[in-house]
Amino acid sequence: MDIATDTKKFYLKHIPGARIEGNLLKAPCPLCTPGSGRPGGTMVAHLDPDSFFMGYFRCLNRCTPGGFPFYFSKIMGIDPREVPGYDPDREPYVSDIVYPVKNLNSEIKKFRALISEKEYAYFQDFGVSKAVVDEMMIGYNGRYLVYPYIMEDGNCYAARCVLPGREEDTFWHGDQAFFAEEFRIYNMQEIERCENGALFLVEGENNLLALRELGFPGIAVPSLSDLHVLAQGQLESINNVFLLVNHSPEGVLAARSLATSLGFKARILKWAPGYKRGYTVCQLAKDKGRHFRAAISAMLKASESFSPFASADKEHQRFFVKLERDWGEKYLGLEANFAKLNDALNGLRGINIMGGQPKAGKSCFFMQISTEMAKKQVPVIYYDFENGRDKIYTRTLCRLTRLSEKQIRAGELNEDEAERLQNTRSELKRILNYFRVVTDRKLSPEIMRRQIDFIQHETKQQKTLVVIDSLHKLPFKNLSERRTGIDEWLRHMEAIRDEQNVAFLVVSELSRGEGGRYAEKPDMGSFKESGDIEYSADNAMILAPDWNPLEPFSSGKRKSTLWLVASRENNPGLIAQYLLEYPYWGFREL
Repeated sequence: MDIATDTKKFYLKHIPGARIEGNLLKAPCPLCTPGSGRPGGTMVAHLDPDSFFMGYFRCLNRCTPGGFPFYFSKIMGIDPREVPGYDPDREPYVSDIVYPVKNLNSEIKKFRALISEKEYAYFQDFGVSKAVVDEMMIGYNGRYLVYPYIMEDGNCYAARCVLPGREEDTFWHGDQAFFAEEFRIYNMQEIERCENGALFLVEGENNLLALRELGFPGIAVPSLSDLHVLAQGQLESINNVFLLVNHSPEGVLAARSLATSLGFKARILKWAPGYKRGYTVCQLAKDKGRHFRAAISAMLKASESFSPFASADKEHQRFFVKLERDWGEKYLGLEANFAKLNDALNGLRGINIMGGQPKAGKSCFFMQISTEMAKKQVPVIYYDFENGRDKIYTRTLCRLTRLSEKQIRAGELNEDEAERLQNTRSELKRILNYFRVVTDRKLSPEIMRRQIDFIQHETKQQKTLVVIDSLHKLPFKNLSERRTGIDEWLRHMEAIRDEQNVAFLVVSELSRGEGGRYAEKPDMGSFKESGDIEYSADNAMILAPDWNPLEPFSSGKRKSTLWLVASRENNPGLIAQYLLEYPYWGFREL
């Protein structure tokens, strides 16, 4: 079925005296009221098959609001089955609202009578004529402009009052029940008039007036925060919704959020580069003057159906930029200071979770890897909920100086030791430019994302290592649902890994078996309180001490074995054995 040809036939049949001029149908308006004392207007209908507004009719005399064929059939009393695109199974959107008997209709008439040439001049400043102001029934209460929010039943129960030139000075008037967010849709009746057609959705009533001056159909919300009130069902009958919000990053996010719920029918109109933050449709109308229509038409033409997916061009560019950046690197991931660990994991990348019983040396192992990374100018954020930043710095200082904490604190050093300490203090200062310890107990995934952005910006590096010590002590909304909280955090880590080029080192606790003992054979079942580790971890490891962690450190050598128990890309098995060089808090790969 050729909808454009059928629409042309429909209008020619039902509009007496209609004639076709290019892609426009013109005729004496059959809706202009006889005996009104005004000359009859001309009705036009857009018939360009390539236009989003194909089928949209309106009277140039503005005797009645325009609309698309289904609305025309309704006001003309035509059987809807004659309308092109008629769907007998379509169910209209019905709002569950009980309208009160009392309304503001009579007050709105009084406010309209108070509007003067001064107020009309205010609108004329951004190109809106007296005819459009009257069509939208805007009034004046002596100080504030009154914008009536007329509901689907044709009555007004609430109006928004705005001080001219100071849009932030505003209040609602009328029935308080209709001040609620779900009723903040200006020109709501336009939705029904645009069934099977298209309309604009803009931020602010005045922006809508500027588009109405051009003859475009549309609705408005008072502010960005009101965008989300539009239920998907309300716009179900609309084929194309053009989202045009004020120029700001917040506006783009709000528009994308709504577009996600509306689907591909949504089209977000983009501002050209160079416009200042907060730029509006009204300012565009004022600046462009008679070229305003061309500017809006260009934005419409450039618009695309919303998609939550990145374009093929962007994905292609992103992948090859990353690939070229990684060319020549020895490992596909970040290179740790342990050769066998690098070989087993093919470099540190993705989410690497390491479990171990208490005092097995998990924190110490990750402290060493992360500070060595920072030494090589890889940005590291160490989220610590176990040890405290002083212990992390102290153990790092001991490892780098090969001095015990007791020696450092006593200050009784020979010349060589004092020199080593002094040199290491300078080295630690350089490391701290790339190494950040965070102990915030109110950490959230969003805060983590922002902190990663900050350290990448400050260090001018794109890769980042994030250490979490430990998984089971991350902040949860509800402590009684710790397992659910852990799994939710793992979901966020997956997203951060992919979106921000982050490798994770995560400390995890192990479950105790019968008799309170830990399993002798390391496997995925050893991890505590998270079934999702198996699915989220790129690599799952267990550090098993070959000694009794409850023994004092002073007796014997402390060797531990690191096992890879699960991996997406690597073969599980023994990684290496490590010797803890106490009291210097450093591991040596054997």
